[in-house]
Parts: sequence; structure tokens; C-alpha cells
Amino acid sequence: MIQKMNTIQFDINLLVRDNVKGLKPYSSARDEYVSDGTDMVFLDANENPYDNGVNRYPDPQQRNLKAVLANQKGVSAHNILLGNGSDEVLDLLFRAFCEPKLDNIITLPPTYGMYKVLANINNIEEREILLTENFQPNVKSILQATDVNSKIIFLCSPNNPTGNSFSEEHILQILESFKGLVVIDEAYIDFSDKNSWIAKIKEYPNLVITQTLSKAYGLAGIRLGLCYGSEEIIGVLNKIKPPYNVNELTQKRALERVLDIDQVTSEVSSILNERANLVKELAKLEFVNKIYQTDANFVLVKVDDANLRYDQLLEKGVVVRNRSTQPLCQNTLRFTVGTQDENIKLIEVLKNI
Repeated sequence: MIQKMNTIQFDINLLVRDNVKGLKPYSSARDEYVSDGTDMVFLDANENPYDNGVNRYPDPQQRNLKAVLANQKGVSAHNILLGNGSDEVLDLLFRAFCEPKLDNIITLPPTYGMYKVLANINNIEEREILLTENFQPNVKSILQATDVNSKIIFLCSPNNPTGNSFSEEHILQILESFKGLVVIDEAYIDFSDKNSWIAKIKEYPNLVITQTLSKAYGLAGIRLGLCYGSEEIIGVLNKIKPPYNVNELTQKRALERVLDIDQVTSEVSSILNERANLVKELAKLEFVNKIYQTDANFVLVKVDDANLRYDQLLEKGVVVRNRSTQPLCQNTLRFTVGTQDENIKLIEVLKNI
């Protein structure tokens, strides 16, 4: 399917790996018969018949959960793929669209480290284009680094570990100039006042959005990642995903949480208030040299000696993240915003080291 964008034509058939195009996906028992709620005797899937709450296979398409998410996000359920954490979603993108030993992807360090790991696992060349000094994409260098085998550009916005969002202008330039997939990782979007790019998936057929329930929704332990894109892209990913990749317990817990959106909103509001207080207190510390602007639930801070300060915090029972090994992040610590009590303890410790 070819769809015209502002400056390029996007053809998904030129991106999908040949073996995936011809793949016949596994058809599970729960794909072949979809229950409509009628009381039936299920003797089709070789399950243990004794009910214990999880003796039946889960819905392979997570229909109930997708219906709620589709309503909340203003998209069709056919625009949604769910995975065992965002890492599975990202891995599926590699396996569907990147040919090992031939294709390449573009990443923008400092950024989320799993892009590199997944590229190495899938034997895909990773081309790194550093962010600018103010942590924005260097669009000219990014586009110059692409060639006919460049399949995906990964944009983490709000970015990890820097915390800032990328400018709309820069993202649009990439979307309108690149013939491959543009994947915007929005793991921290709920803490930002910027709008999600989900609303743009109909306008840009090469746009893919990934989100997660691990951050704002507080469900890191159940491992649920979300992917939004065109029906064509989601259809390709559905062909290669494991049939029961999201288990029954995860689906039930996620559904409860996304339906309780008022509580999620309340917790996010509290985190944002605590973030503002934390930034205010960090600014008073003599060994803090710079506090970077953040749209996430963490704050990146440049200090005088990150290794020293990290060890001192550990000795006082506070664990933060030393990001000094990342490009452009020398002598930086990343502070996740905790509860009010946790943040008070953090500040007290920082004042006395």
C-alpha cells in the first residue's frame, strides 16, 4: 500500500522482510474460535478443564483491553499492538522490518540503551548520531546518515536519560523526509505537557508510537508495552508476535488500571508536584552545576563528581543512577521522582554529604 506524505511516498512493502511477507502466522485455538460470552464447553485447546482462574489460554488479541485503550486514545483497536513490555514491541519491529547483516537503524545517543542491544541481537547495523548540545536531534546529520537500507529511526521523546522532549519541528522534518519507519518512544509522555504523536498516525503512515504501563500507570511488574501505528504496520507485527505473548493476569491487571484513569491522573499530578519541589531543592546544592529541563518522572543533574556523589548516596541508603558513561552526560546523576517522604530523605542526605 502506497500513501503519499508531504514530501515522500511511503510503501510498507519495501520495508517488510521477504520471509515475513510470505509468512503464514500460527493460528491458535483462541484465534479460530472467539467467544462471544455464550456458555460453551471448550474442548479445543488441550487445556486442563478444572477452573482455577488461569487454566484457559488468554485472549491472543487482548480485545477487552484494546477496546478501552482505543477509546481513550481516539484510535481503532486495529491500530494497537500489545507486547510483553515495550522491549518485545521494539524487538518485533526489528524482526519484521530489518534484514540481518543488510539493514541499519539510526539512534540518537544519549538515549534508551535497548535500541543498541536489540540491534546487536538481531544483527542489524546501528548508526549513532549524537544529539546536539541541547539534546535535540541533529536532523541534517540524521538524514545524511540514512541510505536505502535504513529501515528505522528511533526517537525517544521525552528522552531517557536527558528528560527533555524533542521539538515538533525536528520530528516533522524527519517524518516528512525519511522513507522508513520513525518510531517515537513515548514511555514518559504522561509526565509531559506535550501532546502524544498518536493523533498523527493517520497523517503519517511511517509513524509508530510506543508507550508503556510501567511508568505513569505504575505497572512495571506486569510488563505491558503498547504500540500504535497504521493497520498495515500493526498487521505485520501481529503476523510474527507469539500467539499468547500477553498473559491472562497481565491483561486483567492492566484493564483494571486503565479503567481507573482518575487514580492514574492523581498520581501523575503528585509526581509532577514532587518533581517541581525536587528541582527547587537541588538548585540550592553547591555541588550541583546544572539541572536539565525535564518532561519525565526523573531529573538529570550535572554535579561536580558523579562517582563520588553516587557512592556517598549509596552509603546513606539512597540509590540513584549514574549516567556519566553516556555521551554528553559526563558527571551526571539521574534522580527518579519518588514519594514525598522519599524525596525529603534524598534532599536531607544530599545536604549532608
